[in-house]
Amino acid sequence: MMDTTLVVVLVLQWVFMIAMAVVMLALVRQVGVLHARFGPAPGALMISRGIKIGERSPEFKLRSVDAQEVVIGGADAAGRSTLVMFVAPECPVCAKLLPALKSIGASETSWLRLVFASDGELEVQKKFWLAKGLSGHPYVLSQELGTTYQIGRLPYGVLLDEQGVMVAQGLCNTREHVESLFEAKRLGVGSIQDYMEREHQRAETQNAI
Repeated sequence: MMDTTLVVVLVLQWVFMIAMAVVMLALVRQVGVLHARFGPAPGALMISRGIKIGERSPEFKLRSVDAQEVVIGGADAAGRSTLVMFVAPECPVCAKLLPALKSIGASETSWLRLVFASDGELEVQKKFWLAKGLSGHPYVLSQELGTTYQIGRLPYGVLLDEQGVMVAQGLCNTREHVESLFEAKRLGVGSIQDYMEREHQRAETQNAI
């Protein structure tokens, strides 16, 4: 009798373990589906409600932290686009992104001018500019610039073309996000999300025909 009871208990334990394994596999599969549906954005997420894509930026004549004049907006004398990256010393994501930004600034210099922007105390910002090795790029302090572009989260990138027209913008947490701004410019869209949405709508339209 004892042996029979033990066998029944063992069988029930194995049934329970198999059932739990099935449930776990189902949960893992569902997590994968949710990740695919709501995963990280493939490009910089456009959240600003300031100047719209295709609009010309106002021209700003600013001073960098080393007292050099920096013009943002308007036609670029060298015929280059301008990437304005809004950062801050207290932003940990900004600090992680800076090495990638410096690399991009060095490799894309033939067509791109990289400008860093922030606001706050001059000495604090200048110390940050020097400590992070950003002296090869202008670093401007302007509350008006951030207000005009309506920058609410950091790090945020604004890409202006050779004539000072906004061609792409978005929240940039990774190098891929920054490079997605360049791809958006090449494709003639405001963001990679815009492009994917258009392609999705186009596919749905074709399927409906």
